[in-house]
Amino acid sequence: MKTAVRLPAVVVLDNVRSAYNVGSVYRTCDAFAAEKIFLCGITAAPPNRELMKTALGSTESVPWEYRKSVYDAVLELKVSGYTIGLVEQTDKSISLEKFRPDANQKYALVFGNEVEGVSESLLPIADLAIEIPQFGAKHSFNISVSAGIVLWDLCKKLRS
Repeated sequence: MKTAVRLPAVVVLDNVRSAYNVGSVYRTCDAFAAEKIFLCGITAAPPNRELMKTALGSTESVPWEYRKSVYDAVLELKVSGYTIGLVEQTDKSISLEKFRPDANQKYALVFGNEVEGVSESLLPIADLAIEIPQFGAKHSFNISVSAGIVLWDLCKKLRS
């Protein structure tokens, strides 16, 4: 198995309810060689059985850390030099296709709860909010699908 240089991005899961979704995000982070996953609040952590079922071993290849407070985790990342990107629909969101990552910058991408979205407390400390264009009636992606779309886009833009 080949090992790629890690993508300069960490994924922060903000109170994600479904352990199956968390496992799927692990696999996506492995596929795109994300630097790390931060599991925050009620987000399931290994060795949760449901998470492990969908992760298919990627908990061994993707570094991770559990944090009770998503705010504290994100603030620490910001102080460490990460650009904080909330993947959320806000009045100030930019469309994913307009997002131009800087190859010399590290990113912390925050994905929120399946119902409530990203914690409002993160809005003031975020550097940007990214919205995935949608054309249907629901305007809602599963969190694991959102992670796949955003990480693929970041990887494509930084590695091309």
